[in-house]
Amino acid sequence: MQLALLNLAIDSKLRSCDLLRMKVGDVYSQGIVHPRVQLNQSKTGNYVQFEITPRSQQSISRWIFSAKLGIESYLFPSLRRIGQPISYSYYSKIIKSWALSLGLDDNLYGTHSMRRTKATLIYARTKNIRAVQLLLGHTKVDTIRYLGIEIEDAPK
Repeated sequence: MQLALLNLAIDSKLRSCDLLRMKVGDVYSQGIVHPRVQLNQSKTGNYVQFEITPRSQQSISRWIFSAKLGIESYLFPSLRRIGQPISYSYYSKIIKSWALSLGLDDNLYGTHSMRRTKATLIYARTKNIRAVQLLLGHTKVDTIRYLGIEIEDAPK
């Protein structure tokens, strides 16, 4: 589960509330994990579209198969609370454990780190703040600050 969760968190750039409430049917049908998904964000009510990379598709597919998840199941179901997704605190613990296993300071990483990771990489490669803004579903210009970019360093 953890590899599928990490991969989808980075690919989707979703807030944890949206990531954790995803159902299998949101990403999977007819035996395949879709390469492109559209999901309604709970915070804004806006739809955001994202790609699922082949490596992520593979880890998600393996997870669905090994966990024997049905289309209506949460993609990352809780083991303790039947019919519910994993909790935010459990997701946070998973991320901190990943950071520690990589020799990183776990205090610097949290659930929102997953949302920013790919967006930051895309911005570094393209310098296209508008594209990143659309990928994140942001409607305000604060995306530059959100990514940790100094205003002076942003393209004019």
